[in-house]
Amino acid sequence: MSTQNQSRSKYKTKQRDVILSYLKTVPGQHITASDACLYFKEQGIAIGQSTIYRQLENLVDEGILNKYIIDANTPACFEYIQREEHCDHDVCFHCKCEKCGKLIHMHCDELKEIGEHLMSHHEFKLDPKRTVFYGVCEDCR
Repeated sequence: MSTQNQSRSKYKTKQRDVILSYLKTVPGQHITASDACLYFKEQGIAIGQSTIYRQLENLVDEGILNKYIIDANTPACFEYIQREEHCDHDVCFHCKCEKCGKLIHMHCDELKEIGEHLMSHHEFKLDPKRTVFYGVCEDCR
């Protein structure tokens, strides 16, 4: 980690710790920066929106959060990583419901085979963390 990143991650340690504590309460869930802002506002915790955005990005840089950018019309979402429990970083596809917008993790060996096929037959390396299948979730069907 560069000196600049070290100093940035140590800046406003109290806010970082409060944000990290919140993220630990929602493991495996995808949250947006707006979700975090709303949570802190409802809890009466004064943390500015720009601080939340900055700290989320710092936590991504530190490998504590995953950041998912689904498309240009959807805000980025973040996921707290419990390293020992998180899905294999090589096989972590997502499904997005076109009705409610829910983002679902896919832990599926068959999808891993698609990535292997693309590589061996088409010389294309798929990035599963950025691969999203669109459709309709069980709740919306």
